[in-house]
Amino acid sequence: MSDNPEHTPRALDGRAPDVLRPGGWVPMRQYDEDDAVDFAIVGTGAGGGTLACKLAEYGFSVVALDAGPYWRPLDDFASDEHHQAKLYWTDERIVDGDNPLQLGANNSGKSVGGSTVHFAMVSLRFRPEWFKARSKLGYGVDWPLDWREMWRYYAEVENALKISGPVNYPWGPKRPRYPYRAHEVNAAGLVLAEGAEALGIAWSPTPLATVSAPRGRSPPCVYRGMCVIGCSTNAKQSVLITWLPRALKAGAEIRDLAMVGRVEHDKSGRVTGVRYHRRGRWRFQRAKNVVVAGYSIETPRLLLNSASSRYPDGLANSSGLVGKNLMVQANQAVWGIMEREIRAYKGPPSLAITEHWNYTDTGKDFFGGYAYMSQGPLPLVWSGVESSERGLWGQPLIDEMERYNHQVGLKIVGELMPQERNRVTLADERDQYGLPISRVTYSYCDNDKRLIAHSLAFMRQALEAAGATEIWDETDDTCHLNGTARMGDDPKTSVVNADCRSWDIPNLWICDGSVFPTVGGVNPSLTIQAIACRTADRIKALAARNEL
Repeated sequence: MSDNPEHTPRALDGRAPDVLRPGGWVPMRQYDEDDAVDFAIVGTGAGGGTLACKLAEYGFSVVALDAGPYWRPLDDFASDEHHQAKLYWTDERIVDGDNPLQLGANNSGKSVGGSTVHFAMVSLRFRPEWFKARSKLGYGVDWPLDWREMWRYYAEVENALKISGPVNYPWGPKRPRYPYRAHEVNAAGLVLAEGAEALGIAWSPTPLATVSAPRGRSPPCVYRGMCVIGCSTNAKQSVLITWLPRALKAGAEIRDLAMVGRVEHDKSGRVTGVRYHRRGRWRFQRAKNVVVAGYSIETPRLLLNSASSRYPDGLANSSGLVGKNLMVQANQAVWGIMEREIRAYKGPPSLAITEHWNYTDTGKDFFGGYAYMSQGPLPLVWSGVESSERGLWGQPLIDEMERYNHQVGLKIVGELMPQERNRVTLADERDQYGLPISRVTYSYCDNDKRLIAHSLAFMRQALEAAGATEIWDETDDTCHLNGTARMGDDPKTSVVNADCRSWDIPNLWICDGSVFPTVGGVNPSLTIQAIACRTADRIKALAARNEL
């Protein structure tokens, strides 16, 4: 694998980015819209960006389109929470249901590289049994994938990102050590460790996609703590600075500021390309195959917006499941005060973790699992939590912020259940492009509520055991969108097969977190990238047999 570039290239208003190669900056390849490329990929995040790289390296012609800009972190990122809101997808969406979701900074991005540009870098494998959750654990549905095959792809992604993690990870099957050493655990992480040890459960430094030693032109993490507003030093191994430079070097084209509004098809029903808005007008890119990788809201929105007389319910929707089974993950927290200074913002936000309740099936009254991690919220985020969750404002908020350096927290990533009633549909309202916007409907089920209650009680015990006082719960938070285009073995109960190929249209693919049948209790980015690597290998094999 080649070294990461010092600067990630950017194309604004149609200016082509360049690729840093040993001989210097080289213009990126550009494809003619009238020439049908092998693959047009919609979205360049964990799914689309990874797939673009792998397909280009396998010799396919690839154009990947993204609605956001192509940032160069060293030039474009500031240590300013307000300024960096430019990384989030904040276009209007309608939310409803019993538990309407908060959308934006915590679960979607609008830039080349997608949400990985501002993700917290936590890189965890699924528990093997989760791939057969119905058969082995009695809930949800089974994935059409074998965990042992996924384990090989996890290893590929961990090596591609040079994940920094412990020599011996305490949970799951034995595996090789992580490519880079674990980061030193900060004071907030040590509080988690103290609580876990007091309760007799295992903990570990968190495997993270930020390098702990130099890697090419990526310096080691300097623990500035600005990770979730975009790493300005390029230590973070996001899709923006890992997979996409490789994709460009292999001949792919990345078109930023390109909002795809429709996937077109011919009289036979096969897709022919994508219609997208760029530089003030609608354009059309012809393609032999289209991959939709816009994540769990924009992916079903695009498929539904592409309805036609042949496909009146939208593309790939003969099962009626496009947009249904939207899943998020629980992200509740407990917070307290330590007598000693913690300064939790020093370093990546989640430097210590326990997966005890992901791998323990006794002693709980719910299906699924959760991990919890140490936390390091930045000041503006923390003041928002204090005001919204505790009703603090004015002088009481100022007084509480005076104790910012002493606050400490534990926060879960918890598995919530797939439910058809949780869904993405099209609203009557339209956006700046004239396209119907998304209506996102979400409600907890009883199992979700029991998992959340269990996690809050357990984390409270852990903080108390570590010596925290004035402990309180943050109950209104979720993270990580998944589902809405489920993979499966049966076209009647799924949208795509195990290869991420749609059942209805053989040259239409979906490759992002929307294909998840269940979500597990860990951050999804590593699994999305592993699925993308597997999909690329499957496409290569299908092409070799003339079955594309």
